[in-house]
Amino acid sequence: MKRIIWPGVLSALCLFTSCSHLLDVKSHSAVATNTLSAADVEAFLTGIYNRVQNAPGAESYISFDVVGGNLINSGATTDGGLNTFISNVLRPENGLMSGAWNGYYAALYQVNNLLEATAVLPESTRNTEIKGIAHFFRGYLYYNLVTRWGAVPVLEKNTQEKVKQQTVPEVWAFIEKELQLAIDGAPAYATGQYYQVSSVAAKALMARVKLAQGKKAEAAVLAEEVIGSGLFKLDAFEKIFRATANTEEIFSFKNLTIESSVRVSTLFYTYAHPVKGSYVYRPTQEVMDLFTATDKRTAISIDTYQGLRVINKYPSGQSGTDPIVVIRLAEMYLISAEARGLAGLSRLNELRAERGLAAISPADENAYLDAVLLERRKEFLGEGYRWYDLVRTGKAVSELGLATREVKYPIPMNELALNSLLKQNDDY
Repeated sequence: MKRIIWPGVLSALCLFTSCSHLLDVKSHSAVATNTLSAADVEAFLTGIYNRVQNAPGAESYISFDVVGGNLINSGATTDGGLNTFISNVLRPENGLMSGAWNGYYAALYQVNNLLEATAVLPESTRNTEIKGIAHFFRGYLYYNLVTRWGAVPVLEKNTQEKVKQQTVPEVWAFIEKELQLAIDGAPAYATGQYYQVSSVAAKALMARVKLAQGKKAEAAVLAEEVIGSGLFKLDAFEKIFRATANTEEIFSFKNLTIESSVRVSTLFYTYAHPVKGSYVYRPTQEVMDLFTATDKRTAISIDTYQGLRVINKYPSGQSGTDPIVVIRLAEMYLISAEARGLAGLSRLNELRAERGLAAISPADENAYLDAVLLERRKEFLGEGYRWYDLVRTGKAVSELGLATREVKYPIPMNELALNSLLKQNDDY
C-alpha cells in the first residue's frame, strides 16, 4: 500500500495553504511530531481538517450516488445504459477507486501523526479534546473505507511495512472503538459550531455505524439521544445547502474556496449555466420523478437548465466551493425510523411533515422499509448514501441489477501491485 512521507506540523501548515506539490517530498526542516508544542498541535489540527476534507477528492462525496442509480454520465442519451455505467466505474483500474483509496489513507497518515504528537504532550482538557477529534476522524475515514471495500488494512500507527487486510468485523470493531473515544473526549457542541467536530457528532456517526452493522436497537437509542439533546432542530432545506446558519447540521466541512479543491458543483452544471461547470453527471429520470411540487426539497435537490437535468444542492459551480454536509439531524430521524421498524413511523412522518409531505401508513414491515429507503433517497440525494443503503439492506442486486461482486468496490489495481498482502475482492 502506498505510503506518503509527510512529517510534522510544517506539513499541516502547508496543507492549509494548499502546498499539495510537496506531497511526495521529504522535508528536512519540518518539526518532528515528538517535539511539537501545544500551539504547534493546534496548527496541525487545522491541517488535519483540511486533509480529511480534501484528500479523497470531490467525487468521493457522491460516490454512492454515482454507483447507486441516482446519477449517470451526462453524455448518455438515455438511462438505459445505467448498469454498464456502474460496472465501468467499479473497475480495479478506474481512477475513482484509486483516488478515494489513496485519499483516505493519506488523510489517515496525518491523523495518526496527530495522535502521535498529542501522546507526548502534558495532559490537559484541550489535549483530550484534540485526541477526541482525531479519533473521530479515524473512525470516519475507516467508515468510508469499510463501506466501500470491506476488509481493509487497519493502521493504528504509521508504518512503511506492508500490512494485510483485517476482516470486516474487525474493521467495524475498530471504528466503534475510535468513535467511543471521540464521544468521551471530543469537545462539547457549541451552538452553531457545526464546522467543528464535537462529541455529539461522534455519537451521531456511531448511530450510523450501528445501523450499518444491523445493530438496530443500539442505533435507535443513539439517534434518539442526538434528537433529544436539544442541540439541533430540523430546518429549512435551503439553509442547509446554501451555507446559511441553521439548526440541522451536526458536522460539516466548511470547504472554503481558499483552502479547497473539492468543487462538487462543477460535476453537475454545464458550462452554459450561469455558475458554469463540466457537467460530468446528471440525475436519472427516475430521480427527477421522485420529487413533487409540495416537497420543500425539490428546488434545492434538482433542476432543469436548458433542457438538461442537474443536481442543485451544490450551487457554486466554478466560482467557488460549497460546504460538505457530513452529518445532519434528518439522518438521525431516519436512523431511528428504520431501526425501530413500524414502531418508528412517527419519526418518519415528522420528517415528511417538515419537508411538506403528508403522513403515510405502510401496510407491513417490508413496505415500511421501502418507504424509509425512499425517503432517504430523496433526503440525501447527492450526499453519498444510496448505493450503500441498498447494499446494507440486501437490495442492491435486485434494485440496481448489479453483479454480485458489485456490492463491494474493487481494490485498486495499483494497490495490489504495491502490497502483495492485499487480496482482491471476490470476482474482480
